[in-house]
Amino acid sequence: MERTNRIKVEMLSRSENEAIARNIAAVFITPLDPTMEEMTEIKTAVSEAVSNVILHAYKGEQEGPIYLEMETTESGKVTITVEDRGVGIDDVQKAMEPLFTTGDSRERSGMGFTVMESFMDKVLVDSSPGKGTKVTLIKSLDRVYGF
Repeated sequence: MERTNRIKVEMLSRSENEAIARNIAAVFITPLDPTMEEMTEIKTAVSEAVSNVILHAYKGEQEGPIYLEMETTESGKVTITVEDRGVGIDDVQKAMEPLFTTGDSRERSGMGFTVMESFMDKVLVDSSPGKGTKVTLIKSLDRVYGF
C-alpha cells in the first residue's frame, strides 16, 4: 500500500491568509522534492483558489471559514482541496470560462479557474448555491526523491 501524508487547516477568509495557505502548500509538498516550476504552479493554483473564496464566496466578509486539505503520495500525486460554506456558484461551467467574473470587470480578470487549470493536471469543482464550493486541485509531480 502506498504511503500518504495529509494535513487539514481551517482559516478565516481574510486576504492575509492567502499567503499563509500558499506557504503551507509549499512546505507540505517540499518532502516530495518538486522542481521550482512545480512548486510555483502549485502555490499559484492554491493562491487563486483561496482568493476566489475570499472575493466571491464570502463577498469580502472576513469571518467565513476556508477549509484547506492537502494529501501527497509517495509516487508524487498532490491533491489539494479548498472548500468554503459561502454563496456557491450558480453555473460552474460558465464560471470556469476564461474572462468570466462576477466581480467588477475593471478590477478582476476572470482568469482564476483558467490559471488553476493551466498549472494543475486536473481541477474539479463541486458547488451548491447557498451552501458553498469545493475545489479540488490534482497534480502528479514528475520526479520524487523524498517522502
